[in-house]
Amino acid sequence: MSAGNMLYGGDEIGALVFDPGHHSLRVGYAQEDTPKAEIPSVVGVAPSAPDTNMDMETKSDNNITQNNADNRKYYVDTTYVNVPRTQMEIQTYMKDGMIDNWDLFEKVIDYTYAKVIQSEPEYHPVLFSEASWNVRNNREKLTELMFEKYNVPAFYLVKNAVLAAFSSGRATALVVDSGATHTSAVPVHEGYVLSQAVVKSPLGGDYLSMQCRQHLEKQGIDLSPVYKIASKDVVKERDNARFTLRKLPDNLTQSWQNYMLKSLLQDFQTNILQVLENPYDERVAAQIPSVHYEFPNGYHQEFGSERFKLAESLFDHAMLGAGQLASTSVGMCDADVRLSLFGSVVVTGGNTLLQGFPERLNRDLQLRAPSNTRLKMISANGSVERRFGAWIGGSILASIGTFQQMWISSQEYEESGKGQVERKCP
Repeated sequence: MSAGNMLYGGDEIGALVFDPGHHSLRVGYAQEDTPKAEIPSVVGVAPSAPDTNMDMETKSDNNITQNNADNRKYYVDTTYVNVPRTQMEIQTYMKDGMIDNWDLFEKVIDYTYAKVIQSEPEYHPVLFSEASWNVRNNREKLTELMFEKYNVPAFYLVKNAVLAAFSSGRATALVVDSGATHTSAVPVHEGYVLSQAVVKSPLGGDYLSMQCRQHLEKQGIDLSPVYKIASKDVVKERDNARFTLRKLPDNLTQSWQNYMLKSLLQDFQTNILQVLENPYDERVAAQIPSVHYEFPNGYHQEFGSERFKLAESLFDHAMLGAGQLASTSVGMCDADVRLSLFGSVVVTGGNTLLQGFPERLNRDLQLRAPSNTRLKMISANGSVERRFGAWIGGSILASIGTFQQMWISSQEYEESGKGQVERKCP
């Protein structure tokens, strides 16, 4: 191991771990238990305001970067994105689990170094997670960006499923990851993704949000997000809400309003939805106590069997539900690794925090697995570990002594170019 590589493992200089997803970008120091920050994977883009109307913000503020070439302003992170602004569009830099809009992505990375890490990039090796189906062009572009623009001393790229398995202490596992835009089943064998057996479906948190919205609107429930409400009266359950609307700027874009509505729906599904251990049965669901929920406008009611019916869509066979997804993936692997995959099913992703998700997945897989199979479900009890599985795996990996010789160093990049990522990062 060279002296340069030794440095990356030292306590003096902390390696950084980035885990981009459709809901958020998780970032922090290796060896830490949790990310330092979770930044929404969207950027607010607005026409540049004249100097006189800067909302007490300065042009030098790193949360708002102004691009004089295209005369637009960019708003990064919750505090800035959630403020109603005239003509501010909400845009994401992710598509199908991969970075798609590189300009927006750079705005978020700039913000991360300036406001979260508060340190220069050239001092920190960087480990990035990536989707198991990431393409070569994207991998090389990210490598080039980190070395050319940010001058990082070392870089490494790892499949997020490998990291999620690693965070559970496994080198071989079937990783079932249910996030914002999709649910995927990825078999990992001895630290490598078996790419021919990766299976994914569009059933994710966003799909659930859409189902919740349709259900609540059908009931005539007013879904005014919190930004619209100036004040509200406490009302009896199922009484019409009494609230005062806030005066808002003109020309609020549809994309921003949809984003704020989605936040409301995400809160609803997190607190209310629950998965039954067996396929949805009206009589069983009706016997389980209902759950109370209050909307931002003050209206509140109890939710009963519908909260199970909505969550059931994640296990919908017609749409390739989670259990079907997992068993299909294992079935596409060589026979000699199937038993070890069934014996180590790692559950990760924000969606899996719905109460009852791991138990239902376990039940569905029991029915689909061969009769002599020993099935083991590994789902971290804490919500942090389950939501940030890939990030935590990266934090562990980047701090291990034997990993230090794996980094692509800046010297190697200068000698061999961006193609080095295909050789060193499987």
